[in-house]
Amino acid sequence: MDVMGDKATLLETGRFVQSSDRDEAGEAAEELRLRLAAEAGDVEAMSVLGSLLLRRGDLDGAEPQLRAATAAGDRAAANNLGVLLHQRGYADEAAGWWRIAAVAGSAAAAHALGRHHRERGDEPAAEYWLRQSAEQGHALGAYALADLLEHRGDAGAEQWMRAAAERGHREAAYRLARALDRRAAGDADGDNGVGGDSGAAPEAVEEAEQWYRQAAARGHRRAALHLGAILERRGELKEAGRWYLTSAKDGEARAACALGFLLRDAGDTESAAVWWLRAAQEGDGNAANALGALHAERGETQTAERWYRAAMDAGDVNGAYNLGLLCAEQGRTAQAEQWYRRAAYAGHREAANALAILLLQGGDTAGAEPWFSKAAEAGSVDAAFNLGILFAGRGDDGVALRWYERAAAAGHTEAALQVGMSRLRDGDEAGAERHLRCAAGGGSAEAAYRLATVLDARRPPAPAHELGESVHEKSECEEWYERAAGQGHRRAQVRVGMLAAARGDVVEAARWYREAAEAGSRNGAFNLGLLLAREGSEPEAAVWWTRAADAGHGRAALRLALVYARRGELAEGQRWADRAVALGPGEVAERAARLRDALREELSA
Repeated sequence: MDVMGDKATLLETGRFVQSSDRDEAGEAAEELRLRLAAEAGDVEAMSVLGSLLLRRGDLDGAEPQLRAATAAGDRAAANNLGVLLHQRGYADEAAGWWRIAAVAGSAAAAHALGRHHRERGDEPAAEYWLRQSAEQGHALGAYALADLLEHRGDAGAEQWMRAAAERGHREAAYRLARALDRRAAGDADGDNGVGGDSGAAPEAVEEAEQWYRQAAARGHRRAALHLGAILERRGELKEAGRWYLTSAKDGEARAACALGFLLRDAGDTESAAVWWLRAAQEGDGNAANALGALHAERGETQTAERWYRAAMDAGDVNGAYNLGLLCAEQGRTAQAEQWYRRAAYAGHREAANALAILLLQGGDTAGAEPWFSKAAEAGSVDAAFNLGILFAGRGDDGVALRWYERAAAAGHTEAALQVGMSRLRDGDEAGAERHLRCAAGGGSAEAAYRLATVLDARRPPAPAHELGESVHEKSECEEWYERAAGQGHRRAQVRVGMLAAARGDVVEAARWYREAAEAGSRNGAFNLGLLLAREGSEPEAAVWWTRAADAGHGRAALRLALVYARRGELAEGQRWADRAVALGPGEVAERAARLRDALREELSA
């Protein structure tokens, strides 16, 4: 039993003082005084002396004092005698004395007796005595009663857990907070998670935090861990770190791991590694994975592999997945497949997706598909997108679209782009716009460009302005063109250049054309050439037209033919005219043919 003595009764005598509050000489003097009083027949002195010796571990010295005081009717002595006998292994005799003390009104004895009956499986008797203790305001009795009722699924458990918590019982405060957390978040996973859902009912979350804080302040390390997690989610990182540190110092491995991540995010990798090491050595797989990743980043692959294996040995399936990633990066494909399979069979969805990709790269499409499906059904968004690619490659566009839609609904940017493009092909402009906006908002330059083209097509013509004023208000489609251009999309860059040229901003137009041209856009090179030619820089324009023509731009080839013809370099002009005829399009080919024939006649004259 973890409780010795009816503390309230003992303190009422005014004679019992905790040993931690006095020096050894004073304690010895107090003990001597109690012995003299006990020898003189003072029952209360016998009880207090017996309790003092019991706390010290002197069972032989305590027993006669407690028996004498119990015989004289002292209920605190009866309770403590029960504790002593329980420590000696005489549980049934201990229960007899606890019963006497409990009947006499000792809440501590009623609690001890209730615990005794519960250990023997007599729950009705346990509940009776624990309720007696709890109703007298005994915190341990209230907690034990709540624990019994909770085990039975009784709704009254929370009432007594709250009563124990309000009386300062730290484990009760922690368990009450966990119950509120689960209720708020709809999480029935018990103590496996840390903290509640940030989207839960604010009142319940707030109350849970208060109880976590009370338990943590009383030294409950798991409460400190959960409190740290709540504060971290709220962005109060400094205080979160303090509670993680408190919990970690008390031996909570998960807190040491969480503290490591906080330190890493703050840029202190070395301190993070210290706490991860501490957590990993205590069996925390997440910390072992973090250490593995840290060493992998440093190129220390052997050490990384050792920690990934440690994570796996700790039961963290991410260890096997990370080993697969490490082997894949090193080109050890067979071993990567082995680790991916191990993690995938254990239910790791991203490992299943990675395994499918590995098989697909090896040409095993039939083997890849079921793993993609398994990963997608388990919630892997990437796997759903990959299934879309797989079926699109087979020409099964309907099935591909369904997987793209599934991935897009979960926020996959490229999947949303594919759905948007499919809607465009089907003529569903509204559906296309919705998905393209999602993809563009997610950072897809191609989606931003295609959204801009959709908006551009429905843009009304620019209104006429009086007195020839040039008034330009940037439209939404221009903003999307510019966003795509800023992300390096070459066609968008050309389009932004064209819009700038149309409003007379030659410098801006040239900048965008040049960016596109230098990135390999033949249209950008051609337009830049046109701009330079208009500005009187035909030699530089010819350089860019040459680059465009070499990339297959027929109009650029025709322009070069005209340039060389004007210079009198007829043979070179004829060569570029031939190239323009070959490249087209039709109108260009027709003009180039006429020019070529004229140059040929000139050369043969």
